[in-house]
Amino acid sequence: MRETFIATTTAILEEDPRTALVLADISADSFAAAQRRHPDRVLNVGIREQLMAGVGGGLALTGMRPFLHSYAPFLIDRTYEQIKLDFAHQDVGAVLVSIGASYDAAAEGYTHQSPGDVALLDTLDGWTVHVPGHRDEVAPILRAAARHDDRVYVRLSTQENSHAHLDGGTLRVLRHGGPLVVAVGPMLDPVLEATRDLDVTVAYTHTPRPLDTAGLRAALNGDEIVVVEPYAEGTSAHLVSAALSGLPHRSLHLGVGRAEVRRYGSRHDHARAHGLDPAGLHRSIEAFLN
Repeated sequence: MRETFIATTTAILEEDPRTALVLADISADSFAAAQRRHPDRVLNVGIREQLMAGVGGGLALTGMRPFLHSYAPFLIDRTYEQIKLDFAHQDVGAVLVSIGASYDAAAEGYTHQSPGDVALLDTLDGWTVHVPGHRDEVAPILRAAARHDDRVYVRLSTQENSHAHLDGGTLRVLRHGGPLVVAVGPMLDPVLEATRDLDVTVAYTHTPRPLDTAGLRAALNGDEIVVVEPYAEGTSAHLVSAALSGLPHRSLHLGVGRAEVRRYGSRHDHARAHGLDPAGLHRSIEAFLN
């Protein structure tokens, strides 16, 4: 997904003089050629992520369409106050594109992990959040985001599904059955494997914000719903509850647990530790439904 982001953003910079890219060293080498071609629109502020957000907000105020990029904990967690003030309070937009997700860079330690990024943005108004589940979903999302001035967060990951679902901007039912299981982004393949022998409906989206309320209500089959997200567990619980207001239901929200995994390991190790591998998901979903 990171390579697709670099290629697509480089092309957008070439095609649209309104587009700017602000970096904080991460991926700077990959954009070196673009920076030579557009030195006034490709800016590397060094390891100063708060400044990256401030520069992006300033560019947006002049009518530019800024793209900002770094690891998720540097782009969202570290710069939360600047995102709040320089974009939300100024009522301007940008396209924030992260790598690293919750624990892609597990070997780098907790400094490079961000299970709480989407929950942080949920405290602010007007953010659209895309969580692609496949590299082929990335380019259409970025190109669509370049065409308007809203606030957009694109959360890239090294974990991806075997197939792209380009229509995943709304909730898409991929398997019909009993209780509804919603998979967000790269959690689709683990969910499909985990529920292979369960009578459930499986639906997918790569755009959890705004939540597809109408799609969720239409897909609900019965009164039980499971939501599986690749970030902090329960992040979407308040939105699901509001979306299903008036409908009797009980819900299970699976995601990255609150307890920190203090060993390094790989992203696969962390997925197992948080019960987000197929075996862990199967245990949780089967126990909930029975």
